[in-house]
Amino acid sequence: MSFAVFKSIGAYVPEKVLTNAELEKIVDTSDEWIIKRTGISERRIAANNELTSDLALKASLQAIERAKISKEDIDLVVFATITPDFLCMPSTACILADKLGIKDVAAFDISAACSGFIYGLTIAKAFIESGMKKNVLVIGAETLSKIVDYTDRATCVLFGDGAGAAVISASDDKSNAIIDTHISADGGYSDFLVTPLPLTSNALDKEKNCFIQMKGNETFKLAVKTLSNDCINMLAKNKLDSSNIDYFIPHQANYRIIKAVGESVGIEDDKVVLTVAKYGNTSAASIPMAINDMYERGALKKGHLMLLDAFGGGLTWGSCLAYFDGE
Repeated sequence: MSFAVFKSIGAYVPEKVLTNAELEKIVDTSDEWIIKRTGISERRIAANNELTSDLALKASLQAIERAKISKEDIDLVVFATITPDFLCMPSTACILADKLGIKDVAAFDISAACSGFIYGLTIAKAFIESGMKKNVLVIGAETLSKIVDYTDRATCVLFGDGAGAAVISASDDKSNAIIDTHISADGGYSDFLVTPLPLTSNALDKEKNCFIQMKGNETFKLAVKTLSNDCINMLAKNKLDSSNIDYFIPHQANYRIIKAVGESVGIEDDKVVLTVAKYGNTSAASIPMAINDMYERGALKKGHLMLLDAFGGGLTWGSCLAYFDGE
């Protein structure tokens, strides 16, 4: 039987930095309020000519190189995003595969908002353990600045752009494999976090409905409860506890959510990975970007056990227990 291993990580962020001080000039807010409520100090913004696939390309090339394989070894591309290059088609996965020079392999997008990367890991794990694929490229990438209303102070302070990518590979060694994933959804809460643009014949005339809208307080409360339960259940199911975890790497949406979930699960502060201050909420990209941050700082080593979790529009959520198998 083949086992799925988390072979490598890569990431890319745009050059432009949007600070809280700059947002104070755009909308009625303050650096103090933003940090107190979210923990965010700055975020990255893609250039006008930078597409989501452009960000993903740089992250993917890095992940492939670090996996010590060639592009031709990739036999599936799974791309998690809510900001595709084109509205309906082609998929951003197809565009990325072409930019990478990967031919005649399956490539598709998934839309699970902030949970997208964990959804992608779950898909990769299933394809590999079934024996159908050997090396799956999983990407989470976003250019959320394109769907943010910079007159809405409740949302414009939260979101940034970036990309992360991982190579998930087949191995006959179970000891360092992805242990387990869990993904779920409840469309009954779809109005909590939404871009309320129905795809009707005249929909594109409704410009404001292209932007992210969020019920902040309701989303916060449900996120803390759902993620705490999901992580506790994931650990219990696999006969582990918080002491077994080397790093807790959550979706980087809001410092207060991360803090509350970490405390509920019993994760020590020094095991909680935080990048929300410098990148903001980058949706599907935030977890791989945070993993890459740890890797590039030399903190994440082969054999470290990661607990990942995410919660996003849909509503969707998920968790993952995975050893890092990179060098």
